Amino acid sequence: MYGGSSARCQQAWDASSDERKKRTPGTGPSHTPDRCPTYLRSFHARPNAFDRSSCTLECRLKMNLLDYLRVVRQDIWSQKVKLVRHADADWDLDALLRCGGFDEYQSRQSTDVFNCDFIVSFIGERGARSRFVGVYKVGSKRPAKSVPLPEGFMYPTMGTTSLYHYDLDELSEFNALRDRLVIDWGASTRSWHQWLKDKPVIELRPRGFVREFSGYDDVLLRSDELKQIVQHPDANRLWHTMLGGVAGVYLIVDTSEGSGQQYIGSAYGEEGILGRWKTYVTSKHGGNKRLKELLAVEPDRHASFSFSILRTLSRSLTQKEVIAVENHYKRKLGTRAFGLNDN
Repeated sequence: MYGGSSARCQQAWDASSDERKKRTPGTGPSHTPDRCPTYLRSFHARPNAFDRSSCTLECRLKMNLLDYLRVVRQDIWSQKVKLVRHADADWDLDALLRCGGFDEYQSRQSTDVFNCDFIVSFIGERGARSRFVGVYKVGSKRPAKSVPLPEGFMYPTMGTTSLYHYDLDELSEFNALRDRLVIDWGASTRSWHQWLKDKPVIELRPRGFVREFSGYDDVLLRSDELKQIVQHPDANRLWHTMLGGVAGVYLIVDTSEGSGQQYIGSAYGEEGILGRWKTYVTSKHGGNKRLKELLAVEPDRHASFSFSILRTLSRSLTQKEVIAVENHYKRKLGTRAFGLNDN
């Protein structure tokens, strides 16, 4: 169980469920158990403590950055600690994070900025929003030119102006917060490294969350992101609602180096675009002939597919009407002759 106070919070929440159902969405208490200090203290014993999603007015105490950090570790915050916000127009930091190159990226600096015992790293998002990456112990410092980039590093020219290379050891205890904890950095985003100070938490995203749905025109998903959305419906509810609510014509692009080939498809039926895209998550090829042939030669090629929407349509349209629009786009983009469409 969760301990007396948190258990009482949950009981009160359950007892008030009828009242909550009467509220207009967005007008109820904004507080959740991930902001309950009593509840958070159980995190050491229960690594999934940050995964619950309901609490009550009894727990209405907003947690800030230091509250979350101290839940995981109590013993390091009296030492020299810096907050670091990475935002770089030259390199794709999320791509580096996915491929395991982010630590190498931040270990190379042109000035001696990591003059501390620990750093708490974030990646900058829109405005002052900053997404938590991890906590690192700062080790030895060496001239950057004495440490070559790893073989096959995705950005072989990165770090050519760096003077320092730091040995950084990530503390695995904080992994449960990676890509989920989002803070407000404040007005001075140019001050990308600061001595430890408290900052407000904007949100704690659920596990499996990809990103906010911002409109059909903005939909551009990597294959792994689509898989996350499909497999974590609770964390991506708006995506499921919006993609499942429309029929449409979609585009798949093979983004692997030297390709760029396109496939145009259509979606109709009860689950609309969402239902059609689910088949790509389960089968990788969605039953398409040329995609099957491509994946038969290179089974991992699907990881390079990107998904976008060319046009949304009403789900009330017939299959014949939707396919007519699909064929129009195939003619416009020439995907039968130069792409991956077979018909």
